[in-house]
Amino acid sequence: MAEQGEEDREYREYRRLEDCEEDSPPGEEEEEQLLLHVTEGPTDSWHHIKDLDSFFTKISWHSPWNGFACVLLSDVLELVQFLFVVTFSTFLLCCVDYDVLFATRPLNHSHVPERAKVTLPDAVLPAPQCARRLRGSGWLLFLLVLAGAVWLCRLVTALRRLVGYWEIRSFYIRALGIPAEELCNHSWQSVQARLLALQRRQPLCVPRRELTELDIHHRILRFRNYTVAMVNKSLLPVRFHLPLLGPVVFLTRGLQFNLELLLFRGPAALFQNTWSLRP
Repeated sequence: MAEQGEEDREYREYRRLEDCEEDSPPGEEEEEQLLLHVTEGPTDSWHHIKDLDSFFTKISWHSPWNGFACVLLSDVLELVQFLFVVTFSTFLLCCVDYDVLFATRPLNHSHVPERAKVTLPDAVLPAPQCARRLRGSGWLLFLLVLAGAVWLCRLVTALRRLVGYWEIRSFYIRALGIPAEELCNHSWQSVQARLLALQRRQPLCVPRRELTELDIHHRILRFRNYTVAMVNKSLLPVRFHLPLLGPVVFLTRGLQFNLELLLFRGPAALFQNTWSLRP
């Protein structure tokens, strides 16, 4: 009984974060919009934001990246990087004669001596031969189609994300009074101060109460805090006792990604959205 009481006391140390849509009017739960706009004269104001977790996370990403242009450039470069990796890998598989490149077979040119130095153009196959090798490999065509589908999904995700960041850009300019060209001169602390002042003028969430810096950080780091708490309470299997080595912590990027997919972001996750658990 004493051990159970001690365990209950430890679990109570993690205070539940209040949900900002507990006082939402009936029917509002079905809305999917991130921001609810209410027009007042020439400018827009942001009232009763449904998903404060995503909203504050995008604000925190927008600030250190110095605005929308940097976020846009980052997404474009990621898409270009994916295309480059796939294209270059296909080129290395289909368009390079490795026997010539590694000099295991002599060059079949009458004007080149047998012991001549091999250059890169000598090892590159002509375009028609490269295309024939590509069409003759069924598994490679399948992988290219799969890579194209993944790239299209990433493109759609990037476009949706950019639409959300454009909303955040408008929020910085119209609600917080921070122009895009002056964003690099503002620290995250000053952005938080303007957010708290805005909450006092017009409520960002439904309960009419003041936000604090801790509220903002709790919502930005909600999933990470859950993960840290579960590791601290030994609910996640990341500590092992190996013979001769003793206790070992094992948490790779792949394991962390799978845990987040199972607990937070997958179709069978504990969370039904970014801020509330399933019933």
